[in-house]
Amino acid sequence: MSNGKPYFFVGIGGSGMMPLAMILAGRGATVAGSDRTLDRGALPAKFADLAAKGVTLCPQDGSGVTSAEQIVVASAAVEATVADIVAAERVGAQRLSRPELLASLFNASVLPIGVAGTSGKSTVTGMIGWILYACGRDPTVMNGAVMKNFVAPDAPFASALVGAGEAFVSEVDESDGSIALYAPRIAVLNNVSLDHKSLEELRELFSDFAAKAQTTVLNIGDAETAALASTLDRAKLVTFAVDADADLSARNLAPAPFAIGFDLVADGETHAVRLAVPGRHNVSNALAALGAARAAGVPLPEAIAAIAGFTGLKRRFELVGEAAGVSVLDDFGHNPDKIAATLATLHAFPGRLLLLFQPHGYGPLKVMRSELVAMFNASLGADDQLVLPDPVYQGGTVAREVTSADIVAEIGPQAHHIADRAAAAAWIVEQARPGDRIVVMGARDDTLSQLAADMLPQIAARLS
Repeated sequence: MSNGKPYFFVGIGGSGMMPLAMILAGRGATVAGSDRTLDRGALPAKFADLAAKGVTLCPQDGSGVTSAEQIVVASAAVEATVADIVAAERVGAQRLSRPELLASLFNASVLPIGVAGTSGKSTVTGMIGWILYACGRDPTVMNGAVMKNFVAPDAPFASALVGAGEAFVSEVDESDGSIALYAPRIAVLNNVSLDHKSLEELRELFSDFAAKAQTTVLNIGDAETAALASTLDRAKLVTFAVDADADLSARNLAPAPFAIGFDLVADGETHAVRLAVPGRHNVSNALAALGAARAAGVPLPEAIAAIAGFTGLKRRFELVGEAAGVSVLDDFGHNPDKIAATLATLHAFPGRLLLLFQPHGYGPLKVMRSELVAMFNASLGADDQLVLPDPVYQGGTVAREVTSADIVAEIGPQAHHIADRAAAAAWIVEQARPGDRIVVMGARDDTLSQLAADMLPQIAARLS
């Protein structure tokens, strides 16, 4: 596709950019890139890992873009005024968006497996990737999160896996409409709910995506997805649901604090399934992954045995540690469905919740305002406390029509707006007492993980 041309990634440390750069580098391409996080000296381990994989790192000042032979790939967060983009225009370098590049690799593969839906994409992608890997299929996997199963000393940020097999497993994003670029052979659709776009737009995008595939695996336990399924060719569908009839149905859920078991009913037979990740939502994710793996040719018993070994993703209900009887978790929850799933999983067991939720942008906050407020009002326990700092802001111009303060004002006395994130975290630490569970939630900001980790010694010092 590149005719041997080198790639330059602007924003190479982003969760969608880094694994794509890793895949290209793993396939022998010449890769370089810049990132404003690198320029700030933040997250040095991440950039050291890229450098160890042969990626050349440059300041984001235009100095790395020097030739029309380069293919310059930019993430959606990069403005046209960024020096590297200006340099690309000046030298006449070819420009590609991240989804354009990913879609070209995905569509060129023998067995493209695309995972879509508002929630659960990264987890289902990781589950499918692990099943195929454990069953000897040697897949390539493109994920937006670090897959714990593939973490190793030489791969501390394993959000990608480069394999020589036929399968290319990737989550596909609907937030910018780029899902329309992908042509899956196997499509997975977890759910349809508000996040970045209106439901009308989402229905059209997901319907078009599902209709392209030879096999579409979809969640008829979700009302919107079930309605979409009724418009598709039933012969091409594999349906799944939790506690409802479907081609793959989960029954008799048996939750534990950091695991869950269930009975899988398929083809008139019942199979015992055990997951090393918790929550009803992960049962749904597992059904999606098992359906996709079976569509890819993996016998169901083999897939069930493999998924038991799936250890999860970084920042997905991840226990960071415990101090003085207080647990700290790091979670990617950023839309109403994801946050509600995390809270429901935690509320199945005793302990007050102290939640720090950093919204992932002013635009999404405006779209999800009423749904977020309704979800928190319905999902917060009587003793829970919620604090919202200001949303993620990465520079550029953005309309701040809805703020964290607006959300808090509609939730009530359990919710607090503390604009500065560090001050919000300090407030949480001051409230903590033995038995509490602290959850740091949000997207588009990798430093949230460090924020969660930093709370542990502070809690220990205060309570010991």
